[in-house]
Formats: sequence, C-alpha cells, structure tokens
Amino acid sequence: MAAAVTLQLGHYAGCVGAHWWGLQEAAPRQAAELRAAVLLREAAGREPPAPRLVALELKGAGTWPPTRPARSRTPGGGGETLPRRARAAAALLPEVRAIPAPPFFWPVLDAPPPLSRLTAYQDVYSGGSVQVWSDYLKVHLHPKSVFVIHQYNHDGDSGRLEAFGQGESLVQDPVCLEELEDRLHFFVEECDYLQGFQVLCDLHNGFSGVGAKVTELLHDEYCGRGILTWGLTPVMHKTGREKDFYRLMNTALGIVHLSSQSSLFCPLSLSGSLGIKSEPPITFPYINYDASLNYHSSAILAAVLDTLTVPYRLSTSQCSMMHLAEMLNFSGRKVVAALAAVPFPIVHGHSLPDTLGTHQQNVPWKLLSSYGEQKVSRCFAQSVVLRGICKENCNSNCPGKQPASALHACETAEQILQHYLHTLSPGAFSTSHVLKQPCHTLPPYPQFFSSLLTREGFLLDRPLSYSSTAVESIPVLTALQSSPVLHTVLYSLYRDLQKLDTRRWASFFSTGVEQDDFKEALHELRTLAQCYKTSFEADESEDETDSD
Repeated sequence: MAAAVTLQLGHYAGCVGAHWWGLQEAAPRQAAELRAAVLLREAAGREPPAPRLVALELKGAGTWPPTRPARSRTPGGGGETLPRRARAAAALLPEVRAIPAPPFFWPVLDAPPPLSRLTAYQDVYSGGSVQVWSDYLKVHLHPKSVFVIHQYNHDGDSGRLEAFGQGESLVQDPVCLEELEDRLHFFVEECDYLQGFQVLCDLHNGFSGVGAKVTELLHDEYCGRGILTWGLTPVMHKTGREKDFYRLMNTALGIVHLSSQSSLFCPLSLSGSLGIKSEPPITFPYINYDASLNYHSSAILAAVLDTLTVPYRLSTSQCSMMHLAEMLNFSGRKVVAALAAVPFPIVHGHSLPDTLGTHQQNVPWKLLSSYGEQKVSRCFAQSVVLRGICKENCNSNCPGKQPASALHACETAEQILQHYLHTLSPGAFSTSHVLKQPCHTLPPYPQFFSSLLTREGFLLDRPLSYSSTAVESIPVLTALQSSPVLHTVLYSLYRDLQKLDTRRWASFFSTGVEQDDFKEALHELRTLAQCYKTSFEADESEDETDSD
C-alpha cells in the first residue's frame, strides 16, 4: 500500500485539515473507490483509524483530546462525559437517544423523522460558536500528531508568528527540528511504502517560512518521494498597511521557496486576490457561506482538496503523487492552479451529457488560486476529477436512435468527460477520473447549501415547498491545471511588490530575511511567472513596471 504523510503548518491549514479528516471519517469503507489507508493509519485494537499527520500549531490555538481515549457515555448515564459539543447536541434533543461513540468521535443521534441528525447539529456548529479547528475536529489524533510551538501565541497583540524570517528561524532551532524529525520518522517508518508528503501550509503569516524549511527538509531527507504542497490563505480583510505588507511578503517568499522544494505547489484560497488590492471573495451559486468564518471557507477548500487528491488515492489506479506531479510540472512549471465546482451543478434526473452540453463554452468551475472570478479557458495540462455521478446511468441516449450530440455518443462516463475536456482544451494534455462516490457532508461539515439542492446534492427545478432537507453529500468537479492564468496571478504579485518601498518595513527584515535575499526571491517570482506566459498574454503591464 502506497501511503502518504500529511503535514499541517498553521492554524488555517488546521481548519482545512480538520474538515478534510472529517470527510475521510464520513466516507464509506466497504467497496470504496478511494483507499482510506493512503491517508489513515491502520486501526490498533478498538481505536479508530487516525490520520498519518504531523500538525504544527501555536500556543492557545485549540484544545486537543488527551492522549489516552476515554469511554463515552449516553446522557444521564455513568462513566466519562461526552465531548462538550456532543453534549450540546444531545441537549437540543432531550428525547433522542445518543448511540455511544468511539473515543473522540461525535455521537450519532438517532433522531425520529423528520428531524435528521444533520439538523440536530446545526445550532451547535453555527459558525460563530466555532473559534478554532479543534472545535470541529471529528477524528482521533495520534499523540505524536499535534506539535504545539510555545514560543509564539495564536491570539493577542504580541508574541505572534507574523513574518517569514521568524518561521525559518523556528525550524532551524535544534530542539524544534529534533522534535519535528522525531514525529516525521514515527509516521514514515510505519508505512509499507511511502509515496510522499502532503503539505498544507499557511501562506499569509510566518508559517510560510516554517513551510519553506520543512519542505527543504523533506526534499533533502526523502529524495524521490512526492511533495505536494498546498499554500492556503483564508479570505482576507483589510487589517492595516503593515499587516497587508507582511501578508504580501510572506506570500511571495512562500510561493518561491515552497515551489522550489516541492514536486508541485498549488495556492488555494477563496480570497479574491493575493495582492494589495482587495477583491471580493469567490462565490458559489449553490452555497451560502460566510467568508469571514474560517469554519465555512475551510470546509469548501477541504471538499476541493479531497477531490483534487483522488488520482493517487484510487483503489484501482497505479498513479502516485510523483506521477501526478510529473504530468503537470514540466518546463519548470511547478505551480498549478486549482479550479472547482462545489457542488457540480447537475439537475436531478438529468444525464451527464445533457449537463455538460449546457456548458459548451465554459466549465462551471471557479478559479481558487486567488485571482478573483476569472474564466480560465486554456491550459497546458490538467488533472480533472468528477465525483458523485451515477456512472451506470450517465447517458440518456436511447438505443437505436441517433445520438443527440458527440457527448451522447460516448459509452462511459470517463469517455464523456474526456471528450468534453478535449473539446474545450484541444491542445492540452488531460487526464480525468469519474467516481460514483460523492463528497459526504456529514456533521460537523456546515449546512450552508441552497434550498435548491436535494439530500444528495443534485439540483431541483424549483425550491422545495417545505423546509429543506439537510444535504448529506454533494457531487464535486475539480481540476489541477498548469495554465497561462498563473502568469497573471504570479506577475500581479511581483508587480505589487515592485511598487513597495521595502526600506520602510525594517521590522520585517529584522526577523531574518536579508534585503538581498528578498531581491533574489523577487527575481525568481518573476522568472516563475514567465514560465506560464504565452503569446496571448499582454505585455503592457510588464513594460510599465520593469526597469531591468
């Protein structure tokens, strides 16, 4: 079994990770299309499977379970008490029996109809009451998973991990480095075969420097293994000029260093822009989320991440993390863009060719690599995954009749999607996967879906006349693309930094980053942007700002 070790570096990375592990726990184990063992450790005795995870967090960023599981009890019975949020859920339904749950798992509420167990949890996970990712961590973690960094605070006006140089220095500390290596070796050594590492890293704060040193360590110690790094940024709001500058610098330095040490690097955010200019957050037509809540935005990114990583987790596929990276990172293009339709808009009862036929000009996905609501029409290479589709009834074409279109003439869901992608991007190298298994949105995943969705996440022609049923799963469409749009994303960031007088921000450089190192990183960012430039991209903005 080809296993992967996951690292979560930073609090927002923890938010995305908490939802991602919840999605793994909610997914079926029997006859599953995805191998849970790629991400999860084997269950020991009565303990449930736990993520193969090393998470770096700051002091005060959450409360994690004790290392030895305690037995749960039903409300009103003896023994240990249930977790705080589970008790709150039980209090909402005084006559509902709570089934004893495995240690640190939220109990399943056996509610009578029409109240579903998702509905029972909604007031508990209302968003405003959820402050840190441990509040909605649904799975048991191994004692070696969470590494709390006590030198810095999660909250407060002082002692914050704010700058890239601080993060670099932290990992260079011998005590911290030894602790990190010990935890890594523990999870690596229990793998029969290690295919690589998934690194979830905050880009906007000092954890970008942590990630730079951690990926450098992985690159040096585990040569030949895949390193897929996801640079995560929450939806940003105006916080003051100094913090905006720090965010910009951390992001630029993070992209340059993380992409150089990783097999593949993907910026992932619902924020409309990585640069100085504020842009509205990304919207989805059938999700009503609160962009100010990390609990909401990270849930969407977790569903996207769970789908993007399908190729090297399939039970029937021999694709590895390194194979996926090599397919996309040729010609120095180690940065890729993420696109997603969450949920994929397919009307209940309609076929896949009918649905794709209504999107002949543009795929109904959104760019999630921080360049606003941009349409992406071209790419060099792409890995596309469509999940939550009934593959047996994907085509509505009647035997003996002329197919309504070329899509209807295809025999399988895989052929339909591949033909559709080839039509939109005829010159691109495309791989695609279609899964019947949807993304399961069970608690504590937020219920922020439109009333136009069924329980399975399919579209209705009109809203239900009665109170909407909780959405328990959704179809999702994602793509990892090596695309010319990355020239615009990366060059816009470079241009913003070119306009700044860095001499005014001595405090940033006092943390360990030298001015010459910054200038070199800026040059590397521009070079990276040029890798994605084609004859279609305009040159005016470059001519205006470049003096070299």
